[in-house]
Amino acid sequence: MSIKENKVANGTFGIAQKLGKAILLPIAILPVAGLFLGLAAALTNKAVIEAYPMLGSQGLQAFLQILNAIGKSVFDALPLIFAVGISVGLAKADKGTAGLSAVVGYFVLITTINALLKVTNQLPGQGVDPKSLGQGAQFGIMTLQMGVFGGVLAGLYTSWVHNKFYKLKLPEVLAFFGGSRSVPIITTVVGCIFGVIMFFVWPAIGNAIASFGVLASRLGVFGAFLYGLILRTLYIFGLHHVFYLPFWTTAAGGVAEVGGVVIEGWQNIFLAQLADPNTTHFFGNIALYNSGRYIHMLFTLPAVCLAMYRSIPDKQKRKRAFGFILSIALTCFITGVTEPISFALLFANPILFIAEAIIFAFGFVACAFAGVTIGSTFSAGLIEFLLFGVFQGNAKTGYVWIIILGIPFAIATYVIFRFLITKLNAKTPGREDDEEEEMKISTSYQSGQAKEIINALGGMQNIADLDNCATRLRVNVKKLDVIDQEALKKTGAHNTLLRGKNVQVVYGPKVNIIKLEIDEYIESISQ
Repeated sequence: MSIKENKVANGTFGIAQKLGKAILLPIAILPVAGLFLGLAAALTNKAVIEAYPMLGSQGLQAFLQILNAIGKSVFDALPLIFAVGISVGLAKADKGTAGLSAVVGYFVLITTINALLKVTNQLPGQGVDPKSLGQGAQFGIMTLQMGVFGGVLAGLYTSWVHNKFYKLKLPEVLAFFGGSRSVPIITTVVGCIFGVIMFFVWPAIGNAIASFGVLASRLGVFGAFLYGLILRTLYIFGLHHVFYLPFWTTAAGGVAEVGGVVIEGWQNIFLAQLADPNTTHFFGNIALYNSGRYIHMLFTLPAVCLAMYRSIPDKQKRKRAFGFILSIALTCFITGVTEPISFALLFANPILFIAEAIIFAFGFVACAFAGVTIGSTFSAGLIEFLLFGVFQGNAKTGYVWIIILGIPFAIATYVIFRFLITKLNAKTPGREDDEEEEMKISTSYQSGQAKEIINALGGMQNIADLDNCATRLRVNVKKLDVIDQEALKKTGAHNTLLRGKNVQVVYGPKVNIIKLEIDEYIESISQ
């Protein structure tokens, strides 16, 4: 690869990494909405109430209806939530203005399309189903049915406007409208332009996405395997959010009618079905694009951890590594956070990570064959397995198959990884040659280490941008050769991924607190 091609590749990776991080912000609200919908669906089920009459209390059922309404309101507002979340996530500074501008930008987008539909006499007439025309009401405004894609688009162009103009300087007489105040004004114009563009091009785009969804569904179990393999491969680069979003929220993941409303995207359909008391079985595409994650989080990755532990030849090292290996296994099992395990495999030997990705993909195949339809909102750990699988009933989800399939998957995974680790002499936790290095396994972040992290990243002068996702610090740097990975490990980082001028430092779920302390430290030294 030439230097120019390498720069383009790294630049693309950096953009995708930023977008993945920004997408994660609106996605973070889904577990709460899913929790409310899941509890309401589980505890208002007639069979459950008959089995446990105390759940039929009028007050409890009223409370559950409130939870259902709250969860459904979040689901209905997803396009706007994505618009605000992405614009805030991508904004370089003054993120509040970016969020406000995104609201303006999104409403301008859909109202412009609505106006054009009126002018061209394309609004549905009396008795005409808007769905047949590819239209739907969004916040009471009849517009093209773009769903979450419309929100993503609004977030992207709003963030572009914000980053380009939030420091805009105007002549003295117009100075009041300069700076960040110019952003919502300019976003109004840009949103109108995009509204006109989407009025003409969205029908073709929407049809193309729907056709892709039909094709993916027709691939069946092979499509499930490809989806799982690509998803896990991109996971290690932190780009999986960009890949799975169309399947979660657009026609690429399937289309279904729930309660008389056409819904696109398997996760959107799942959330709508959670809120619909008439649901008897969850959407079939969930078996293709999601349920396999539960086999991986609950069975195969804990089996990998057992294989890593049992492959440590020295009993003293095995004892020292036990706490760390147990903690990452439990974290994966309960919450579905897997970075510590995946990075331990990748850095020990890439073949181990390849094996993990292939087994992950076969989990999707198994669930596709069995027709397991357990949805999720984020993690696919034990909590969501209980909430969206067990509590919803086997008739709706087929959750029993996760246990039936998971046990042989766990046994096979243990045997495979025990063989690979010893055969490759992989330096998994506890097997490092350097005993001092092994002792660092159990280190964790301690409050007050923000300065050490900044220094390990080459100092403030080397940091172009710093943010975080669910488990990683995501940093754009000016020089990669000054990054001190050993110093980062001493602050509790599990691993560090370097690509071009993009750095991902894996800390796990505690990263939100770490990022907050880094922000406070940066603010203190800038005063």
